[in-house]
Amino acid sequence: MISTGDIKKGVIIELDGQLMRVLDWTHIKMARGSAQVRMKMQNVRKGDITERTFQAGTRWPRARVDQRKVQYLYTDGDSFHFMDVETYDQFAVSAVQLGDDARYLKEGLEVFVSSHETEVLGVDLPVTVDLRVAATEPGFAGDTATGARKAATLETGLVVQVPLFVNEGDMLRIDPRNGEYQTRIQ
Repeated sequence: MISTGDIKKGVIIELDGQLMRVLDWTHIKMARGSAQVRMKMQNVRKGDITERTFQAGTRWPRARVDQRKVQYLYTDGDSFHFMDVETYDQFAVSAVQLGDDARYLKEGLEVFVSSHETEVLGVDLPVTVDLRVAATEPGFAGDTATGARKAATLETGLVVQVPLFVNEGDMLRIDPRNGEYQTRIQ
C-alpha cells in the first residue's frame, strides 16, 4: 500500500481498477479542516489525464511494476522495436504507449521498460540523451545582452531551443524530462 505521504512523480498506483501514473501532485493545507493532496494522474493504458483531490492519509495499492533493461533497435511505422539485453528477446511497443518519449529514442539507446503482468506500460529514459543536430539556421551574434536562442531540429525530429553557436552536425545533450538543451558535446 502507498499513502499520500509517499506519493511522488512517476509512481504507479491502482485506482478504481485502473493503473494510474502520478504526473504531478500538490499538498494543500487548509486553515480549517484536514490537509488534502491534489494529484494529476495519467491512465497508463488509455493515456487519459485526470486531476483528483484526496484527503491526506488516503492509501491505495501500489501497482507491481517490473523493470528490465532493453535496447532500442528500430521503428516500423507505429511500432518501436526493442531487445532485452539479457535474453535477446525482441518485442514491439506502440507509439501510443511511448507518447512523447518516442522523440528521444535513437538506435542503440539502452532504456528501462516497465511492465505490469507481462503488459508493457512504457519506457524510462536516461536522465540525458545525446542527439545530433539535423537542421538549424546559422546564428549571428548581434545586439544580444542575454542568451539568445534559436530552434534546432535533431536527428529524431525533436525541435529544441539552443544557443546561437550550435551548428548542424553538432552533438547535443538533451534532458528528456523537460526537453531542454543541456550542453554541446565535443
